[in-house]
Amino acid sequence: MTGSIFNRVKEASSDGGLHLTYYKQHLRGQIQRSSSVVIGANGPTANNSLSISPTTALQSPLQIFVRAKKRINDIYGEVEIYVNDSCKFLQSLPKDSDLVTKEELLVVDSHGEKVKGIREVLARDHMKVAFFGRTSNGKSTVINSMLRERILPSGIGHTTNCFIQVEGSENGESYLISEDSVERKNVKSVSQLAHSLCTGSLGDSALVRVYWPTDKCPLLRDDVVLVDSPGIDVSPNLDSWIDRHCLDADVFVLVANSESTLMLTEKNFFFKVSARLSKPNVFVLNNRWDASASEPEFLEEVRRQHLLRTVDFLVDELKVCATRTEAEQRVFFVSAKEVLQARINEFKGLPINTGVVADGFHGRYFEFQDFERKFEECISKSAVRTKFDQHTKRGKAIVGDARNVMEVLLERATAKRAAKSQNRREVLDHLDFTEKQLQLVTVEMKDKICKMVEEVEHKVSKALNDEIRRLSVLVDEFHAPFHSESLVLQVYKKELHNHVEACLGSNLRARLSTALALNMEQSQKEMIERVTSMLPPEKKQLGQGMIPRREPFEVLYRLNCDNLCGDFTEDIEFRFSFGITAMIQRFMGKGKIAPWVISNYTESIPRPMGSHIGQPGHLIPQGTSEDWSILSRLAIASVTSQGTMGGLLVAGFLMKTVGWRLIFASGVIYGGLYLYERLTWTNKAKERAFKRQYVDHATRKLRLIVDLTSANCSHQVQQELSSTFARLCHLVDGTMNDMQGDIKQLETELRSLDEVATATKVLRNKANYLVGELDRFDKAFLTPDN
Repeated sequence: MTGSIFNRVKEASSDGGLHLTYYKQHLRGQIQRSSSVVIGANGPTANNSLSISPTTALQSPLQIFVRAKKRINDIYGEVEIYVNDSCKFLQSLPKDSDLVTKEELLVVDSHGEKVKGIREVLARDHMKVAFFGRTSNGKSTVINSMLRERILPSGIGHTTNCFIQVEGSENGESYLISEDSVERKNVKSVSQLAHSLCTGSLGDSALVRVYWPTDKCPLLRDDVVLVDSPGIDVSPNLDSWIDRHCLDADVFVLVANSESTLMLTEKNFFFKVSARLSKPNVFVLNNRWDASASEPEFLEEVRRQHLLRTVDFLVDELKVCATRTEAEQRVFFVSAKEVLQARINEFKGLPINTGVVADGFHGRYFEFQDFERKFEECISKSAVRTKFDQHTKRGKAIVGDARNVMEVLLERATAKRAAKSQNRREVLDHLDFTEKQLQLVTVEMKDKICKMVEEVEHKVSKALNDEIRRLSVLVDEFHAPFHSESLVLQVYKKELHNHVEACLGSNLRARLSTALALNMEQSQKEMIERVTSMLPPEKKQLGQGMIPRREPFEVLYRLNCDNLCGDFTEDIEFRFSFGITAMIQRFMGKGKIAPWVISNYTESIPRPMGSHIGQPGHLIPQGTSEDWSILSRLAIASVTSQGTMGGLLVAGFLMKTVGWRLIFASGVIYGGLYLYERLTWTNKAKERAFKRQYVDHATRKLRLIVDLTSANCSHQVQQELSSTFARLCHLVDGTMNDMQGDIKQLETELRSLDEVATATKVLRNKANYLVGELDRFDKAFLTPDN
């Protein structure tokens, strides 16, 4: 194979006097492409065809752009998912959480639209090559040669009247779409739409899109778009051309006419392009170089002249190349018409040099292929840089902004979580402290209440006993009309009951209420101070208002004398002090005979004693027997008599024994005493007797309820203190419930913040991963060394 190539080089070098060195350099590049250029099956003499092997497309530099485009689209797909997830996450945060600001949310939200727009641009991105030149310089023919088929209209004179963009067809069909319509038309109609000689052709700034099957052209398969243009010397609309069709071009191919020189019109156009684009990639094709075969003696000189002027233009005037060597690699001498015919012959299976060809054809063919190779390398590098460099930077900026938001959000969530956690610990400590303090205060207050209850019970018992001892004074202080009639006496007793109860209660209050109220108030204040110290400031005022009384606490002494002394029965009948009954009572025992004994007593008739005469075994002296009989009669009479009858019997007995004078004197005295007592037994005396009897009865009854009354009063004190303490404890319980609720709320917020922090870390790490992916893309496709 190498021998065949060198035979062709030898043949080409003898044709037209081309330098062998130039073709050796060209072949070195071709061999490095790994058999991308092969010789026809019949050898140089049989076929002499040059074809492109199947490995060319796989190893083409254009595949760099294809891989880069796929990779950047994949990355931006992940970026779009990431931005959408970030936006949804930020929008899901509670609005009152203060974790993210509206500005930050707007930043991330706006990035979603930006990423969507970039993805749409990336989907449309392709390597765009714009061909410019003067009329009839062969721009359309060059594109047809690269497409390997006559697609665009070409010919002498002004042919192309509008911009024609050739791109790959996704479905393998060939059609075209005009700028003012979405209707798919036959490709052959491009001659009518774009040819300047046809009536009804479009304007020079219009664009016709031609879609061509990618399997017929490797360039289109690799996402290359070729744009043909009208002659730059026939239209003044150069500025609008540049704005509409040139700003996104990756490579500009200036198709010049090698039969003339580089014209000022062509220079001015590229000056305008350079003013809008920074250092555009410009290739210069000196077309129609086959015309040089007619003058082989001037071929080298003309070539050097064109090369010198073009290099000066690229380096010194346009300044798109840094060195002259670099500029020389951008200038080519070709014949597009020959290449197109050769490739059509190759497609038909004919030798590429079939037909009339000028000398040096193979050299020009090789140089056209060299242009395509360098053009592919340049457009791939340029397109990757121009299309994806900015997208990579914008992707990093977008992801970086979202990552910064996540970093700030993570810091805020972490700080807020730390504060909430500290607050929770403080509330827990406060709750534990309050529980222990409440237990301690409860024990202390119970002991204090018990001591105070015992003290109150003792004081009330002592005071009530003292008042009972001076009950006679209270009864004597009662002044109300007294009468012995039953109805009046009932009213008198009822008023006396009320008087005694009121006076006892008043005296007890006078003796106990002040000290008791002071003790109660002091105890309640101590309770309030101890308990309110456990309350938050906003509830302390409620604790202070636990004693809403305008008057001090007062114990109610419920004696109920009306029921207590309701069984009192008075005895205000006249009783002679020296009567037989009174005397017996006085001499036989303390106390007095019950009224029922006296009332049930009746006089009995003395029963005669039986005679003792005739009773054997009894010798009773007569005098002794008579005396005993008289004494017995007197004793029985004295016992069984009542009132005056008893006195007469006694008087008869005494008359016999002591004499009538003594008896008379005694009777006068006795009767005087009786008469005196009888006359002095007035209503006042009855009232005094009544009050004396009432005092005795009430004293007995009141002593029975001393313990009950003191217990009742102590119970009132206990109820009051216990109620106050219970209300205070209820406030503390409410505060503790509030603290428990706060703890639950803080725990819920902590879990929420943990979820936010976890999600934020995931999104932050995803951002770091995407930035890493963009960095790797940058290193793999945008770094010049790679």
